[in-house]
Amino acid sequence: MQHIRNFCIIAHIDHGKSTLADRLLEYTNTLSAKDLQAQVLDDMELERERGITIKSHAIQMHYVKERTDYTLNLIDTPGHVDFSYEVSRSIAACEGALLIVDATQGIQAQTISNLYMAIEHSLEIIPVINKIDVESAMPDEVEDQIVELLGCARSEIIRASGKTGEGVHTILDAIVERIPAPKGDTAAPLQCLIFDSVYNSFRGIIAYIKVINGVIRPKDFVKFISTGKEYEVDEVGILRLDMVPSQLLSAGNVGYIISGIKTSKEVKVGDTITHVKNPAPEAIAGFEDVKPMLFAGVYPIDTEDFEDLRSSIEKLQLNDASLTYEPESSVALGFGFRCGFLGLLHMEIVQERLDREFDMNVITTVPNVPYRVFTKKGDAFEVHNPSGLPDIMAIEHIDEPYIRASVITQTDFIGSIMTLCLGKRGELVKQDYISANRVELIYDLPLGEIVFDFYDKLKSISKGYASFDYQPHGYRPARLVKLDILLNGESVDALSSLIHFDNAQTLGRRMCEKLKELIPRQQFDIAIQAAIGAKIIARETVKAVRKDVTAKCYGGDITRKRKLLEKQKKGKKRMKQIGSVEVPQKAFLAVLKLD
Repeated sequence: MQHIRNFCIIAHIDHGKSTLADRLLEYTNTLSAKDLQAQVLDDMELERERGITIKSHAIQMHYVKERTDYTLNLIDTPGHVDFSYEVSRSIAACEGALLIVDATQGIQAQTISNLYMAIEHSLEIIPVINKIDVESAMPDEVEDQIVELLGCARSEIIRASGKTGEGVHTILDAIVERIPAPKGDTAAPLQCLIFDSVYNSFRGIIAYIKVINGVIRPKDFVKFISTGKEYEVDEVGILRLDMVPSQLLSAGNVGYIISGIKTSKEVKVGDTITHVKNPAPEAIAGFEDVKPMLFAGVYPIDTEDFEDLRSSIEKLQLNDASLTYEPESSVALGFGFRCGFLGLLHMEIVQERLDREFDMNVITTVPNVPYRVFTKKGDAFEVHNPSGLPDIMAIEHIDEPYIRASVITQTDFIGSIMTLCLGKRGELVKQDYISANRVELIYDLPLGEIVFDFYDKLKSISKGYASFDYQPHGYRPARLVKLDILLNGESVDALSSLIHFDNAQTLGRRMCEKLKELIPRQQFDIAIQAAIGAKIIARETVKAVRKDVTAKCYGGDITRKRKLLEKQKKGKKRMKQIGSVEVPQKAFLAVLKLD
């Protein structure tokens, strides 16, 4: 156990985590030359396409230092704020972390939040300045920022380049020297922490585990503490680029376990595995459940696919523990699920993965954040969906969730970013200068305001230089109203949203205009209305497709033409009573992307 090192790589988006991980794998000869490709650990097609890491990836390496063979278990983590739960799980399975900072950009918001997470778990931090080969690199300034943030000595900071491989051997030496070996007892009762899992259609569910105490072997009888289920272990092994079976996994090691589990409800990330005969006295603590930041309905396009969608979401949840779901139904869309996501990017990725990995075509409704409703009778409950709102007369007040946001930017953009935050009902908490030309703004913002387009606007007004990170910060009372969209007097529940009173009129008008562009013309007029309760606040009309019925009637008295027009009008009226308006799927998506 003295020769095992477990560490993860944490950084902001695009600071070069995955490229540096490639060099570590190359320099430890973990991969043969033919397997080497850029971002080798990002094995999901979606990750390679978008150039982002979505999942944490664990891999084992061997490094020889002073004739001693060390086992290094590396976990590469995502950088985006929407996948911070992946980072927290990886940190729970490690004793040390490489904190990577881009030499051209310096410290960003995600760098700070991931660092605090690592410090809370008392991990040993090794600061690394990456991309020092780039012309615009400012290693001395970035070094100053790291010293100020961490309070470490300058000699502890390693300068490296994931592209050229400079400084990689120094990093490997530092991992061996500075990161402590895992503490555990191979003689104690078995305790394994599940930090990830994946579904395999041939072998069932494969759980990725960190062995805290004891030893686990094939043919052992094990028990999952939170579900109480017992299984026989078919196979254990270590994680290289593929899974490599081994005779045993002992305390301090990271690996996988296969025990033929078929139902996804029986494996829970953060659960503890122990032996049936000699069980551990308690489960491993310190693993909090994830709290979704926004909710949206996910419905199959074809209502007959409901059960397929259920099994697809179950399997996806195994690999993405931050996804929560419960069944719900909608008048417009039939049966589906109310899913909880960590952010808009997370929602987009889940939708994309359902399509690619499970071939499920789904419609996603307008995302909502969780609100707390207090009634005049003194009851209080949480509402995730506008249709779950009680009658307006019965409501005492509604509380909306707030976040504490940290925006790090260059001083040139302070004015425009403050204007953006004030427009989103933000309150400035404090402003700190990290260096002469970099500032951190701390804002309290309503979560509902930043769900739609805040991040995109922030990036565009700061020319891509501002970074953004947030965490939940309680609830506050707010003047909220339910905005309904009516088509020919019928409410479309999938387009309803809870919104602040001040923004209701503009959003209602914009939604009506957008739907007018997207709903195809019918044989009758379609009235698109936005309403708050019984009050209509905006209206657009999609004009009917008309046939010129007077074409064959030329000359003569005007009454002849009028007779034909009246006859047409009656037909249109009858058609309107029986005709229904189909809302195309792109209309649901376009409403999310209103600018």
